Amino acid sequence: MYRYGLFATTLLLGISSLAQPTNADRQIAAFVDKTLPELVTFYKDLHASPEVSFMEKNTSAKIAAQLRQSGFAVTENLGGYGVVGVLRNGNGPTVLVRTDLDALPVPEQTGLPYASKVKMLDDAGNEVPVMHACGHDLHMTVFTGVARTLTQFKDNWKGTVVLIGQPAEERSGGAIAMLQEGLYKKFPRPDYALALHTNANIAAGKVGYTEGPVMANVDAVDITVKGVGGHGALPHTTKDPIVLASQIVLALQTIVSRQTSPFDPCVVTVGSIHGGTQFNIIPDQVELKLTLRSYSEEVRNQTIESIRRIIKGTAEAAGIPQDRLPTVKIREPYTPSTINDIPLTRRLTGVFSRVLGKENVVVTPPSTVGEDFSRFGREEPAVPICMYWLGAVDPKKIGESQKAGTPLPSLHSSIFAPLPEPAIKAGIQTMSAAVMDLLRK
Repeated sequence: MYRYGLFATTLLLGISSLAQPTNADRQIAAFVDKTLPELVTFYKDLHASPEVSFMEKNTSAKIAAQLRQSGFAVTENLGGYGVVGVLRNGNGPTVLVRTDLDALPVPEQTGLPYASKVKMLDDAGNEVPVMHACGHDLHMTVFTGVARTLTQFKDNWKGTVVLIGQPAEERSGGAIAMLQEGLYKKFPRPDYALALHTNANIAAGKVGYTEGPVMANVDAVDITVKGVGGHGALPHTTKDPIVLASQIVLALQTIVSRQTSPFDPCVVTVGSIHGGTQFNIIPDQVELKLTLRSYSEEVRNQTIESIRRIIKGTAEAAGIPQDRLPTVKIREPYTPSTINDIPLTRRLTGVFSRVLGKENVVVTPPSTVGEDFSRFGREEPAVPICMYWLGAVDPKKIGESQKAGTPLPSLHSSIFAPLPEPAIKAGIQTMSAAVMDLLRK
């Protein structure tokens, strides 16, 4: 099925890419060129003043101001610091475009003249360094440019545009908060929902796309492994939770290797293990933190059930009393998988090929990263969604990386530094053209 889908997509792109840029495409490109210097300045300001999840007060105010300047009716503080801008332009479909607002608790080490030096208190009261290490500053800049472009070229489309600035994507929770506070009830319900995301492996000026599954379910799991502590010199008088936790970590690997079909994506990663205070003390408990990735609900549920079974069985085999068996907590809300609507994606990739040239539109494989943009497509009746990748890397750095055999800095890296101008321009051109195609007269 997937091979056929890729073949059909390639065939479709081959046909659609025969179309040349329209006069409107050229006018939009010229408009973007004209406004690009101001937008790059805005990008650098966003990059230098990031805010972490659930704390995006100033960032959301900047986005709201930009939407108002472009003629949108703006509502602030929906689902936290969420922003909603609505622009009505006659009868027609409704298209939603989302940007995310938040940054990461990462100390920036790019050396850029506009690098972030920000430190702030997160929602837990901890002081953390903050950086836009995932490109949300690029997303917001493109979003701002799209708002200006759609206003400037209102004669080219007919319908309603809903532009939303979503808080707390990195921690997850922002999308569901906006929906629970009435995004689809208080504002026009979209017929299509679109978003883009920076890509740390694609050259700036290009875009990438994936049909169908593009990002995974994401679960965060906390496991408390309990034991009976005591003196490190007398382990036979204890029930050692460190040994038990180590056995559990190894046993969890069989969920992927021996309990899940190799044709079903699944990841079980133990990202944190903490227990004990001294070399000669066996502690009473050990804490494990896991991330789980999957695409289907069946694999997700099977993985969670397997974790519960493995930790219980391993503890019982070690002689842990029933009142000291390990506990499992699945954090909520989880992030559901992002599934691009195939007809919508094929339609838009044809538009992208026309605007940028087919050589600048590349197929990308599915990824096990997560994105709660998926939730905007899951409210019944389901909304067709498409998230595509925005190239952000200096082509010279890609060439150097390939020549040296060294990996490029990934998203969430302290040295991730996009090449702003061509990325912003490609993002505005493709997203504006996508919206206008869906709202064409």
